Amino acid sequence: MRRLARPKPLVLILSVIALIVLVAVAQYMRLFERAWFNLYTLWQPQSSVSIGLDQYRVDIEARVIDGLDDNVSALTFDPVRKSLFTVTNKNSELIELSLEGKILRRVALIGFGDPEAVEFISPDTYVITDESEQRLIKIHLEQDTTFLDGADAEQMTLGVHVARNKGFEGLAYDSVGKRLFVAKERDPMLIYEVKGFPHYNPEKSYTVHVVNNPRRDAGMFVRDLSSLQYDERSGHLLALSDESRLILELDVDGRPLSTMSLRKGRQGLQKTVPQAEGIAMDDDGTMYLVSEPNLFYVFKKPTQP
Repeated sequence: MRRLARPKPLVLILSVIALIVLVAVAQYMRLFERAWFNLYTLWQPQSSVSIGLDQYRVDIEARVIDGLDDNVSALTFDPVRKSLFTVTNKNSELIELSLEGKILRRVALIGFGDPEAVEFISPDTYVITDESEQRLIKIHLEQDTTFLDGADAEQMTLGVHVARNKGFEGLAYDSVGKRLFVAKERDPMLIYEVKGFPHYNPEKSYTVHVVNNPRRDAGMFVRDLSSLQYDERSGHLLALSDESRLILELDVDGRPLSTMSLRKGRQGLQKTVPQAEGIAMDDDGTMYLVSEPNLFYVFKKPTQP
């Protein structure tokens, strides 16, 4: 009887290296945590307080925003105007969109550096981020406004974890708690809570408090943060990740509750969302999304019988 040939040492070494590489990649992509979450939710009934992101289905997919060639970045819903706002970081503009993705208005942005996010605060009042200088800039928008100059606006700088092109990518606002959530893209990936900016009560002293929640941030099994959305009804925070092709719902304690995949075949999508940059949610729970360079999406939750 012939003896079985022993594996060559080189084959074993290469197999071990390949295994180490696979494990490292999986860890880098946060696949272990995501798989554990999916397994956990498979055996657990969905929380009654969850938004239920996995139940959303695409209603408008990859509609080209006509007249817009520059890269869109971020999205916010204006409940007063019943429209959406986004910003472009090349040839910087603040752009108002209809709920169907049509351009309604364009406002030139001067001196805003690298605008990456915009958030509705109150009627005619918004905050825009400058990623390159980590600035938060409060703007006031009138019906006849044609341009905005950053030099004339109230602003503050958060000089924390400075990293070139890895700055503030998302904003969300809690109008009850007067909290502005600011997402740092990655390296490290963080969500700051800013209280006191923008200044809403002239009769009170101007003090700003900035905090973050390391436990919540460590529990987000995504590779980066591109946008945020605060749901006033549930008090939950939605976090969009372009690299992970995922939207994550976090409860009031920062624990993941549900997810929404942006890959082909999920949520009714015919194609994977190429580069998701902004999400917004209206008063009815309809979700809007923009992807670079100029694509528009709408997701709706089916009506329960």
